[in-house]
Amino acid sequence: MIPIGSTIPVQPIPWITYALLGANVALFWYEIRLGPFLESFFIRYGWIPARFSLAITQGQFPSLLPLLTSIFLHGSWVHLGGNLFFLYVFGRQVEDHLGHTRYASFFCLGGAVAMLVQTYLSPFSQVPMIGASGAIAAVAGAYCMFFPNARVLTFIPIPFVFRTVRVPTVGYLLVWLVSLVASGLYLVALNGRFTDGGAWGAHLGGFIAGVVFGPLSLSFKRRNARKKRSKHWQPDSPLGLDSLRSVLRY
Repeated sequence: MIPIGSTIPVQPIPWITYALLGANVALFWYEIRLGPFLESFFIRYGWIPARFSLAITQGQFPSLLPLLTSIFLHGSWVHLGGNLFFLYVFGRQVEDHLGHTRYASFFCLGGAVAMLVQTYLSPFSQVPMIGASGAIAAVAGAYCMFFPNARVLTFIPIPFVFRTVRVPTVGYLLVWLVSLVASGLYLVALNGRFTDGGAWGAHLGGFIAGVVFGPLSLSFKRRNARKKRSKHWQPDSPLGLDSLRSVLRY
């Protein structure tokens, strides 16, 4: 099932979502041009759990920059395209709900949490983790909390039966999440350990981060909006006194 749209309309232009889409495409184009230097580029800017774990065990403070840079790197056109599909479908509505600045921060936070969850599951992995999958899973989790009754326009690529259906958001994302966990457990059973392939823990961690931090970000937005409205309301202003005197005069 391929998501191609949502029944939730978007009012303002989702500038951050479009910027994230453009940044991921631009960086992947840059990766293609690196040629034989691509591996060293991934090692430098990808997130390597073993590097983080080793620094912690040695009492050093590890560099956290790869937590951010790794989110914008991808290993193939399929990897990139799949992530951009999900980001386009779910990101625009979440950005509309949170606002541009909060959405950008939320996206990066979700990606970082996803990487750290996978690091906890595979602390000594030396394979660079790259991709926006964890951050987009966080966006999907927030979407599920904000719009539980929405429908996802889904394309079903069955031969000779190409059609689109409207699938409930919660059902769609639960099926997607269960499939990720099932594939991860299959890899564990197959190899007897948490493997590097798929980074299913990052998807699960990102989704949970979205479920938790999405509503929190929204509550902060509403609280700040109430504070701004209270600052603009000044009962002791000259205009308010004049209006009160005019009422008492009559």
